[in-house]
Amino acid sequence: MRNTAPKDAAELEALETREWLESLDYVLQSGGPARVSRLLRELADHARRNGVKQPFTANTPYINTISPAEEPPFPGSREIERRIKSLVRWNALAMVVKANKLDEGIGGHISTYASAATLYEVGFNHFFKGKGENHDGDIIFFQGHAAPGIYSRAFVEGRIPAEKLEHFRHELRAGGGLSSYPHPWLMPDFWEFPTVSMGLGPICAIYQARFMRYLEDRGLKKRSDSKVWAFLGDGETDEPESLGAITLAAREKLDNLIFVINCNLQRLDGPVRGNGQIIQELEAAFRGAGWNVIKVLWGSEWDALLDRDKDRLLVKRMGEVVDGEYQKYAVEPGAYFREHFWGRYPQLADIVSHLSDEQLKKLTLGGHDPTKVHAAYAAAVSTQGQPTVILARTIKGYGIGEAGEGKNITHQQKKMNEEELRAFRTRFGIPIADAEIAKAPFYRPPDNSPEVTYMLERRKKFGGFVPRRITSFEPIKVETLHDCFTEFEKGTEGRKASTTMVFVRMLAKMLKDKEIGELIVPIVPDEARTFGMEALFRQVGIYSHAGQLYEPVDMDTLLYYKEAKEGQILEEGITEAGSMSSFIAAGTAYSTHGINTIPFFIYYSMFGMQRVGDLVWAAGDSRARGFLLGGTAGRTTLAGEGLQHQDGHSHLLSLAVPNLVSYDPAFAYEIAVIIEEGIRRMYVKGDSVFYYITLMNENYEHPPMPEGVREGILKGMYLFKRSAKKGPKARAQLLGSGAILPEVIKAAKTLEEQYGVAADVWSVTSYQELYREGHAAERWNRLHPGETPRVPYVTQCFEGTDGAIVAASDYVKALPDAIDRWLPRPLVSLGTDGFGRSENRAALRDFFEVDCKFIVAATLNALARDRKLDVSIVQKAIKDLNINTEKPNPAVS
Repeated sequence: MRNTAPKDAAELEALETREWLESLDYVLQSGGPARVSRLLRELADHARRNGVKQPFTANTPYINTISPAEEPPFPGSREIERRIKSLVRWNALAMVVKANKLDEGIGGHISTYASAATLYEVGFNHFFKGKGENHDGDIIFFQGHAAPGIYSRAFVEGRIPAEKLEHFRHELRAGGGLSSYPHPWLMPDFWEFPTVSMGLGPICAIYQARFMRYLEDRGLKKRSDSKVWAFLGDGETDEPESLGAITLAAREKLDNLIFVINCNLQRLDGPVRGNGQIIQELEAAFRGAGWNVIKVLWGSEWDALLDRDKDRLLVKRMGEVVDGEYQKYAVEPGAYFREHFWGRYPQLADIVSHLSDEQLKKLTLGGHDPTKVHAAYAAAVSTQGQPTVILARTIKGYGIGEAGEGKNITHQQKKMNEEELRAFRTRFGIPIADAEIAKAPFYRPPDNSPEVTYMLERRKKFGGFVPRRITSFEPIKVETLHDCFTEFEKGTEGRKASTTMVFVRMLAKMLKDKEIGELIVPIVPDEARTFGMEALFRQVGIYSHAGQLYEPVDMDTLLYYKEAKEGQILEEGITEAGSMSSFIAAGTAYSTHGINTIPFFIYYSMFGMQRVGDLVWAAGDSRARGFLLGGTAGRTTLAGEGLQHQDGHSHLLSLAVPNLVSYDPAFAYEIAVIIEEGIRRMYVKGDSVFYYITLMNENYEHPPMPEGVREGILKGMYLFKRSAKKGPKARAQLLGSGAILPEVIKAAKTLEEQYGVAADVWSVTSYQELYREGHAAERWNRLHPGETPRVPYVTQCFEGTDGAIVAASDYVKALPDAIDRWLPRPLVSLGTDGFGRSENRAALRDFFEVDCKFIVAATLNALARDRKLDVSIVQKAIKDLNINTEKPNPAVS
């Protein structure tokens, strides 16, 4: 009898494998992909239960996610779109090259858009929705370094004149120019969102997508098919903000969000992951977070080669090559590619034996193939229940040839010689004569050309041009607004309260207001109970797209944790960066969605400006409106916490943001005046400003509002209390703000009762506003030398006053020092320079030398220096006040 058994174990294994694959093919044909997925999960579970330990992987093979059979037909004219893309490429390159010829070193970037041109053009022609009659419009975060390409397309569309392109990075030229990157502050009708610094676009896009759902779930906006697109580079994902919130997007099922990551495998200086594969790394991160991942790695020419790869050696080889090698293949000739990639396995060499070296060199990558990109975008916009990330493989500097295509220097490439320009012109078929090529002239075909006609028809179909920022501002109604604040003009009537408690009471009243209540967006990074906001859980609920799927542990209490689909509070968890991104989304909704939402973002002040200062700056650039509330503010008001929690410098940092209006109020009526005016200024007048207000957690009595101080509160200071002492030995002017104003008030009383000094008390609500107004007056005077000089407000306040001027605050001395130049006499500044300590308030104020006794001693010393008092009085006071004159300097201890 003939023996038909396999000859060895390898043959047996091969036979088993073939049988399993045939069985799987049968299930696929009869049950479909869903049944195969269930079967594979059950097999994996069964294997694990029987002790088989499979290594975890979140990766799929290094090939395209979408197979050729799944690709939809390309809906446009490939040829016309290719010509449009070539025109845009040329003008983008010419813009940067021309700018650097005219002005050495002005900068600009060629290579990013060169690699991403197809990614953008497919979007512009087939997916990006503008704000038209039938479209709410997409929200698009354009990669900052690709800005020349976006300007170039707008030029070909007829939206930007050639003169503007001539003035790229020369915004101060006559007629204006174009900003380096997307900046709404500088180009308020064009750009919507800033995306440089890198990393800010991705995190803001996530929270914009969530805020769109928030508006829809609360009934403030109709549901739509609008998408949020974020374009970023693979190197940009090293920024923590880029990937820091991707789990939120999956958790909230943000299927209105699409990331497009331009994977050209290069950062600014070289490979992103020279010894690894950034695309596989990103796939694992996003798939692990719950995203739908679509890889677009290989162009259409590779499909036939993969079909010939019966042993899957090509797929294996694709997964073996590290990014540093792939970058090398991009710059070397086809022969090198054949030897080092295909030559690794004889079978692979056979697969491409029919192709010449030149044909191998021209094998397209997926991110440069419109068919592959279109298929990915079509799949992304139709995905439900998940956000999508598209990982598109490209070559940095694609098309610029020897000038830097695929090379490490390509990000810094800003110049091209005549030969390189001619080669680029020829490669992309730009109709410019050799005699003109050295000038790098712009080229736009006639309005009735097929290219321009096609572009305009596509944009009309999708609702209009993008990017375009539209602000159809409608002032909110404020007839009942003042009613929210009148009670705070009476003070606390003998009761003690913190300014945080006062604000929360104010917020609760605004939330109930019939005109602005539904527009209020409270934002908090998991510190609501710290700030005493838990009562709002019941009042308006915490927003959750899913509602509340559980019974909270504190359900039987009055202030239980309540999540709701129509909830109003954005309780973001422990993320100031995410909360700030929500603030930007809510603060720009007047433009993005035509809805005047009013965000109030309250957080530990120490974890604001210094932690997410880049996002605060982006909020200013975005023309965001709303209120930032720095809670538990000041270096000495937050007892016990210590160095990393005690803020004595956020007001110094906020001063640097040009359209951020900052206040450090001490009393309830001051907060009421500031917030009411802020709402009127931002949401009635339409000013592109936002507010920073510090709040403290120290309890003290709040006096009623004195007559006639409203204007002074808003300008930055006012006379809180004039001394009534008759026949004093000397006079003094004491300035206090925020948490230290009560200490100043006590010091004034001590000076009068114990030392016979009459002390007027000034409440300084904003050194920043005083500083800005003073410099504005000085500037006007410099530029108008023949006219009556303007007098800074600080100077006006102190006209006719007498005596030493002493300022004490819970912030560094540089803050009060900012107004010294406009005072009639030298200023003595007391502040909290130095690191914080874990202690109670009294000990902290003694340590930083800002409490009542140090204010008294500083005032007496200044008066003695001015010969208004004898120095012996100061010496006795220091002894009586038990001041340790040899204590370490808190600024350096």
